[in-house]
Amino acid sequence: MEYVCTLLAVRDMERSKQFYCGLLGMKITADFGANVTLSGGVVLQTAGSWRELIEVSEEQLTFENRAAELYFEEADLDAFLQKLAVWPALKYVHPVKEHRWGQRVVRFYDPDGHIIEVGEKMRQVVFRFLHSGLSCEETARRMDVPLSYVESCIREQLAL
Repeated sequence: MEYVCTLLAVRDMERSKQFYCGLLGMKITADFGANVTLSGGVVLQTAGSWRELIEVSEEQLTFENRAAELYFEEADLDAFLQKLAVWPALKYVHPVKEHRWGQRVVRFYDPDGHIIEVGEKMRQVVFRFLHSGLSCEETARRMDVPLSYVESCIREQLAL
């Protein structure tokens, strides 16, 4: 068994392609009209063709159920937030907030009501805390991660 992708039913394929490629920077890897594969393992399927595949009526296809999300991480969350600010008609689940472990995230809806979360890369959180003056041990406690994780982030950075 091999996991292949996540499929999202969409009402307007062109609008969804613009959203996922324009805002989230995904690339189209295959475009079959009613089915479009994006980089990262996301597939967009027109709602009409999806209904046919699963044999349900239009009334039975539910959007905006708020029971799942697509999760992305961004190295420069501040730059991404500036990009969001100019995106027309974007609806937010919530504005940027900081979770108890220190990661900043924002959640918003795609054009069909699917929740998108964009979070700060965890290694960025480590360096944000270290640059604020916390020690490695304090950073690990603040983030509720093992000290070895903080140390591995530092090693990876030094290797670059």
